[in-house]
Amino acid sequence: MYLEYFGFKSEPFSISPDPRFLFMSERHREALAHLLYGMKSEGGFVLLTGDIGTGKTTICRCLLEQLPEDSEVALLLNPKLTAAELLANICDELRIPYPPGTTSIKLLVDAINGFLLAVHAQGRRTVVIIDEAQNLDVEVLEQIRLLTNLETNTYKLLQIIMLGQPELKEMLERPELRQLSQRITARYHLAPLSQPEVGDYIRHRMAVAGVDRPIFPPASLRRIYRLTGGVPRLINVLCSRALLGAYVKGENRVRPALLEQAAEEVLSGDSGGGGRSRFALPLKLLLALALVGGGVVLGAGLFRQAPPVVPETAPVVETEASPATEPAETAAPVVEAERENWLDVLALEAGKAAALHALFAAWTLDYPADETADPAVLARDEGLSYLSLRGSINDLRALDRPVLLKLTGPRGESFHATLTALDEQTAMLSSGAEDYPVPVEELVRHWFGEYELLWQPPPGYRRALIPGDRGVTVEWLARRLDLLHQRPDRPVAGRVYDEALYREVREFQAGEGLDADGLVGPLTLIRLNNRTGGAQPRLSATPKG
Repeated sequence: MYLEYFGFKSEPFSISPDPRFLFMSERHREALAHLLYGMKSEGGFVLLTGDIGTGKTTICRCLLEQLPEDSEVALLLNPKLTAAELLANICDELRIPYPPGTTSIKLLVDAINGFLLAVHAQGRRTVVIIDEAQNLDVEVLEQIRLLTNLETNTYKLLQIIMLGQPELKEMLERPELRQLSQRITARYHLAPLSQPEVGDYIRHRMAVAGVDRPIFPPASLRRIYRLTGGVPRLINVLCSRALLGAYVKGENRVRPALLEQAAEEVLSGDSGGGGRSRFALPLKLLLALALVGGGVVLGAGLFRQAPPVVPETAPVVETEASPATEPAETAAPVVEAERENWLDVLALEAGKAAALHALFAAWTLDYPADETADPAVLARDEGLSYLSLRGSINDLRALDRPVLLKLTGPRGESFHATLTALDEQTAMLSSGAEDYPVPVEELVRHWFGEYELLWQPPPGYRRALIPGDRGVTVEWLARRLDLLHQRPDRPVAGRVYDEALYREVREFQAGEGLDADGLVGPLTLIRLNNRTGGAQPRLSATPKG
């Protein structure tokens, strides 16, 4: 109902999983790093806990995407099973044959053991991921522990990842599960989003759904955090209901009072008191109107989508009268107006398509005038990759690449410009048609950390590298580190991401101020390119103008 009214192309706050809306907060990234670190251990358990709706399944999906290609994976989503049923479920997921209808734990374990040995002989690993693991009985948990006893003389054959609600941690503290708890090689508790992350999360989802303007003012974002505690699923439910309420009331923004009304409806549970929705009567009226003559009669454009707010040009001289003999009093507003003129001009003319044109032009590439063009697809066609990230002005200095910035005007309106050069005092912003030198201190007042960029992945790159990987990307990584440490003659053919390479990567990351987690993703690769003379466009050229 409210999609067309607000201009959304799709439902922004659906609770159905959709990879387009993936939002990785700092906590989500930390959780994923812990899981990937645990995966480097030879067998055993990895544990991720979190309250309902905090994003454990999101982390699980990201983990599945980053598992090495040599992994066999069994994903168990309904673990409320007996020990025999769980073993049979693992066999089904891994396509392991077993006698039909058998309930013999010995037969099922023997079948799994034979499969694990065969997979290990092929140089592959086996991972079992159990979601909602708090539903497992103690007997079943003990059987899972026994599965990790399957091993060769030197190698555990099975890695088990358990995801569950906080009571899973309490279960594992029981004396009878002490042995299992001792085998957990990595564990992480996923907390809800922080207050700033709630705003980032909502803006991200709305932008993916096609709306960039601030429908939720800052006061409303703070109220959403208070009402939901930062739990993503509750945020989705509350925001969806609040947008519906704003649509019914003919409002173009979601105010805190409206959020309180929506929270009473969807977050306070079933009152059972027969109270009726504050939105119910208007909704019934709208539905009735929709049935009259096959359409709706609306007054004075009440439910039309409001256009984005465009800032007025700042006045050059204050209109208040002042004595002609005191010109100094009008000089300050003139200077201030000229100083902020870049903001007014860019807010008026810098659409995202124009900024993307400037970003692609920095790489000597053309970007079509069609605003529906997908920059990620265009980048991929040119052998590049397109990223959306968050950071600080110092992160941009270290990254040293042209970036598309999402800026916020004095009235809260959003617009885009491409940062093409940066020094200590001045940033060069491009709208596509013109370049504007802007003092860095002014830029950071209107930029809240969101940026997008193009980068050149190394050969064969598909995902972040983790220990145990091999292939041309690992060889490229080894070659670049050798070049950095002036070891040009070392052979890299057939190189594996081993312990020695892992230590070098972590040392490099720590030296660059990155998370020293050993995961070789875009930021690590870009920094390594910078240190070893990659021929990509840079920000560090002195801005002109």
